[in-house]
Amino acid sequence: MQVFASKLIENAVQEIAKLPGIGSKTALRLVLHLLKQNETTTLALTEALRRLRQDIQYCRHCHFIADAPECSICLARHRDRSLVCVVESPQDVMAVENTAQYQGLYHVLGGVISPMAGVSPSDLKIDTLVERVQKSECKEVIFALSPTMEGDTTTFYITKKLRDFPLKISTIARGVPIGSELEYADEITLGRSILTRTSYE
Repeated sequence: MQVFASKLIENAVQEIAKLPGIGSKTALRLVLHLLKQNETTTLALTEALRRLRQDIQYCRHCHFIADAPECSICLARHRDRSLVCVVESPQDVMAVENTAQYQGLYHVLGGVISPMAGVSPSDLKIDTLVERVQKSECKEVIFALSPTMEGDTTTFYITKKLRDFPLKISTIARGVPIGSELEYADEITLGRSILTRTSYE
């Protein structure tokens, strides 16, 4: 059990240790590091975190993280608006973007269907995807969900919702290992998976 010289330090360590991948020892090192910095540096960090929570928005079209009602990807004129890549999370958008192999638009579901975790279709951004397909110039929907049972179930469910539209429905090639998370795939493998996507049967 750690002993702290100050209740203020203890409180800060406890809060930082709640972040993923950070234990109490690492949290203590970070807190002590911040104490050594000048006040301006520490306050700049706290202000950035405050603005992150208060000002961050989600794109009204694709639900990706944004600083305004529309994200920079949806606003970019050079993007191919006939393609919509369906992903689970904002991290997956960033992962696909890092491949530099895809120039279409995205749709962030906010998760995958998982009865065991209490996530139903109504908890996801599925209805807005159907609306986008109905109202936009979309010609192909690419499913880039993690190749897990939950990801496959979600793809199957949404595909049934889209079957009445004149669309090509495809999935990324399974160069991504079965059972792995998309955000942890290396950029070359993920990029090839996008380029060699297959029709969803």
